[in-house]
Amino acid sequence: MKSTLLKITAVSITLLCASPAFAQNPTHINKLIETNLCAACNLAGADLSGAHLIGADLRNADLSGANLQDVNLEGADLTGANLQNANLRGAFINSATLTRTNLEGVNLTDANLSFANLTDADLTAANVSNINLIGANLQDAVMPKEMLGLAQ
Repeated sequence: MKSTLLKITAVSITLLCASPAFAQNPTHINKLIETNLCAACNLAGADLSGAHLIGADLRNADLSGANLQDVNLEGADLTGANLQNANLRGAFINSATLTRTNLEGVNLTDANLSFANLTDADLTAANVSNINLIGANLQDAVMPKEMLGLAQ
């Protein structure tokens, strides 16, 4: 009995201390890398840092918690995508479409969003340190107070 209790305790501790599992779908990651098309894909928590996703179709994709540091999303379509709490530090997102995109809590430090369309995007609690918004469309976007002086 004592041995069974120890085994159950050991398994329970292992499960409780394990790293959180992310829901990304490996098939969707491969599809994106191979075709640049992944509308409505589940890429939550995916590590796509440094990827070249120029012109990618990521409409309505779930990229929440994804690592997109230094990614190139030039001209990509992220309409309606969920990027909540994603890391986009140093990302190149110029001329991309981010209409109705959830960017709540995202890290956009040193990101380039010049000429991006952020109409109706939610940037609540986003880190926007040293962000480039030259020519960006911020119509009806929800922005942190740090961005209010940056809006064109």
